[in-house]
Amino acid sequence: MGGRALLSRVGGRDGAPVDELHSILAHLQALLNTRQGESPCAPGYGVIDFADMVHGFPSTVQQLIKCIRATILEFEPRLKNVSVRQVPEENPLILRFEITAQLAQTKGSRTLRLSTTVRPGGRVDVSG
Repeated sequence: MGGRALLSRVGGRDGAPVDELHSILAHLQALLNTRQGESPCAPGYGVIDFADMVHGFPSTVQQLIKCIRATILEFEPRLKNVSVRQVPEENPLILRFEITAQLAQTKGSRTLRLSTTVRPGGRVDVSG
């Protein structure tokens, strides 16, 4: 994990907390763009290499949904009640998913809805 992610958990330069949503988005972007085995100190960090998977097959999509959800639950402790679902996409080379989760530390039930796009070559974009 980079120094920026560490600083976002500790706080900003002036001691003020850094925007948690921005920090979560940045971490998910890094997490979902890392392939399992790429991090020597945490071999399970990241997602399976799905660049070679065939897009559109229901079993492939279900496997990817399970992997994304399990990875977020394991490596992003600031989120709970994570669900992932596929969103229809006209372009057959792109997969879209919606990630819904709640912030673990809030007393209310603040729900986040994040859009995830898997592009050709396996690049994952995450937006809030």
